[in-house]
Amino acid sequence: MGETATAAGRPGRRRGAARERLLAAAARRFYADGVGATGIDTITAEANVAKMSLYNNFSSKADLVMAYLDARHAEWLSLYRRRLEEAEGGRGGVLAVFDAYADHAAFAYENGFRGCGLLNAAAELPAGHAGRAVVRRHKEEVEDLLAGHLDELLPGRPGQARAVAEHLSFLLEGAVARAGLEGAGTRLEHARSMAADLLDRL
Repeated sequence: MGETATAAGRPGRRRGAARERLLAAAARRFYADGVGATGIDTITAEANVAKMSLYNNFSSKADLVMAYLDARHAEWLSLYRRRLEEAEGGRGGVLAVFDAYADHAAFAYENGFRGCGLLNAAAELPAGHAGRAVVRRHKEEVEDLLAGHLDELLPGRPGQARAVAEHLSFLLEGAVARAGLEGAGTRLEHARSMAADLLDRL
């Protein structure tokens, strides 16, 4: 590859790196301090990039918030898929969902675990905001994953599978909320044990 081609490739790589730094900085600050309390200057300072770099990568703070929500969803899915590789059958699949949430809670957050980052952000967004729809889709996808695994455990009983999936999603959300208030994943461990017990009684 010639010098011209190499030089032409560098700006794109720099922009990509800047975008990742900005998104990582926004994720840290949005989760620790809240979406509304975090300004553009704070994000660019933490990412160590110029303010113009933010606007070269995101059209606005609102666009950055949407990217954060999408990234948080993708991050959880990655944890779930990793857990699913080790799971066996429908029971293992259900517990993989709980394990993925526990893995998320175990991250080294600046101020400790504060609950579901998606729900925390949604609580700050006004009704009708597109970000709230992203969060809703995430929660619906998690419940659909639970229902899919339960279909394996309850073949031919889709109604019961869906009802148990809703029950487990409520258990999971309650555990996440309590864990967030307490700053530790203990409640998620308890919720996983309760889910395992329920599955054993199906």
